[in-house]
Amino acid sequence: MKRIGFLSFGHWSPLEGSRTRTARESLIQGIELAEAAEEIGIDGAFFRVHHFARQQAAPFPLLSAIAARTSRIEIGTGVVDMRYENPLYMAEEAAETDLISGGRLQLGISRGSPEPALNGAANFGYVPADGEEPADMARRHTEVFRYAISGAGIAQADPRQGSGLLPVQPHSPGLSERIWWGAGTRKTAVWAAGQGMNLMSSTLLTEDTGVPFDQLQAEQIQLFREEWAAAGHNFEPRVSVSRSVIPIVDDEDRRYFALSALRETRDQVGVLDGAMSRFGKSYIGEPDRIAAELANDDAVRAADTLMLTVPNQLGVDYNAKLLRNIAEHVASAIGWERKV
Repeated sequence: MKRIGFLSFGHWSPLEGSRTRTARESLIQGIELAEAAEEIGIDGAFFRVHHFARQQAAPFPLLSAIAARTSRIEIGTGVVDMRYENPLYMAEEAAETDLISGGRLQLGISRGSPEPALNGAANFGYVPADGEEPADMARRHTEVFRYAISGAGIAQADPRQGSGLLPVQPHSPGLSERIWWGAGTRKTAVWAAGQGMNLMSSTLLTEDTGVPFDQLQAEQIQLFREEWAAAGHNFEPRVSVSRSVIPIVDDEDRRYFALSALRETRDQVGVLDGAMSRFGKSYIGEPDRIAAELANDDAVRAADTLMLTVPNQLGVDYNAKLLRNIAEHVASAIGWERKV
C-alpha cells in the first residue's frame, strides 16, 4: 500500500502574489495545511530545512505544533542538514517531538545541499576536523545523533549522584527505525542501507548516466534494497521519492500552471555543486493523463511513499485543494487508498 505525503519548502516572501508573506504566516500555514491534509486523508506532512534563507529552518517547534493538532498524519523533514546540527541537542528535540506525536515522526536527514551562506555551518560553530570534508562532518554528527536516540549511555555520571553512563533524555522507543537519509546518488543510497537508515530520494540526483530520471532513481532504490538485504537489518526499510504533481482542473490552476505544463514535463540535466545532475520532470496537466504517466514512473512504482512538493506560497486553501484533487483524481493510479 502506497503512502502519500506533502513536502513544503516553507518559503515566505512579501512579493506581489504571495499568500505567505512573513515567517509567522509560513509557520501557521504549515500547521493549518497539515490539519487539512489529515482531513483529506493524506498520510504525511514533511518540511524542507534550509538556513540563512526565507524558508523553514529549525523544524522541531513546527513539527511539535502539528503533532499536538493532529492525530494520525506522519510528520517529518525532507531533510535536516546535519552539518549544522548539535547531535545531542537534536536527539532531545527529536525524542520530545516524537513523544508528543505518539510515534509519528519520520525524520529525514542528510549531508545537506548548497546553502545561501558560504561555510554556513561554521557560523553555527561546526567546522570539519582536520582531514574531513563537510560531508564527513555531517556523517559524524549523524553517527552521534543515532547513537544518542538509541538510548545508549553518553555522559559519565557525577559520582556524587550515581555511576555509569547517562543516556540523553527523554528517549522515544522506535524512533531509531524512523530515520531516513536523503541520498543524492546511488552510492550514498547504498551507504544509507548499510547504516540501517530508510531512503529518501528527491526530484534531483547529482549524477547522470543518460537514462531517464525515473529509471536512474529506480536503479538507486534497487541498489539500496539489495544492500539492505545483505546487511541483515532486523526491520523493513521504507523508501520515498518526491514529485511535483499538479492536476489542472479549473481556471485557477490554468492561471498558475498552464505555462509550466508546457515547459517542465521533461527531465533536465545540468551542473549543480560541481556535479553533472539530472532533475526529474514535473507532472502537470489533465488529471487522467498525469495519473497514467505517474503510474508508469519506475521509481514511484518502486517506492512505498510519494512526497508531493507543494507551492506553499499560494496559501493553505489552494494547497488543500491541490492535495484533494490529487487524492480524488490521480492517486489511485499508483495504488493509494485514502485514509480517513
